[in-house]
Amino acid sequence: MGRLRSLTSNEILAQVYFSRKVCRVLNIPPVDNVVFMGMGEPADNPQAVVRAANLLTDAHGFQMAKTRVTISTVGPSPDSFVTLGKAPVALAWSVHASEDSLRKQLVPTTKYSMVELRQGFIEAMLNRPKKLRTTMLEVALIDNVNDDAKDAEHLANFALEMVDQVPAMKLMVNLIPFNDIGHPTYRKPSMERVLNFQNVLTEKGIFCFVRTTRGDDESAACGQLATKKQKKEKGGDGVE
Repeated sequence: MGRLRSLTSNEILAQVYFSRKVCRVLNIPPVDNVVFMGMGEPADNPQAVVRAANLLTDAHGFQMAKTRVTISTVGPSPDSFVTLGKAPVALAWSVHASEDSLRKQLVPTTKYSMVELRQGFIEAMLNRPKKLRTTMLEVALIDNVNDDAKDAEHLANFALEMVDQVPAMKLMVNLIPFNDIGHPTYRKPSMERVLNFQNVLTEKGIFCFVRTTRGDDESAACGQLATKKQKKEKGGDGVE
């Protein structure tokens, strides 16, 4: 899809403001949880993201709990973690794979080794108050690509190194079964493979959960909407 432009902090906050207004009008539960992630990379727009995160949690602003706002980044560089880590909210890392060659395949834009990125993440955590050292590693599991037991074993050892170096750090892993976007080779893994991956991490003492997929029956799940629209605009068979 490509990046068109970055949102200003006011545009980011406006989304929360109007979402809350819709909730009030429809008399449904209010928005009390915000995650910076998705098709846009927070590290590409750090000033606006950090400012928005500060205002979301400000007592005179949106008054959201700091633990209910999360910045999720792919980690373009070690320094990006430190910059985003200045926001008084939770910080998550979209890892996808901890072994260098496999992660390069899944995240082609990466320019640093996982050890270098991990060190930047550790530094960011050490600079934060202990109450904000709860963090999450996110992994989009793809059938027969990064969902093998050996991948889980490598990830577990990679993650435990961070836990050892950051006092009071609470780490969890979020497994996200890949959503079909019409890719010629990438497919959603079976639940059996997902649970086997989870079991390896759990046996290593790492808290791990599987994200429930929503919207995939309407091609509106994570990663689907923009790619389907793009195919339609190019004359493909995808539906928006």
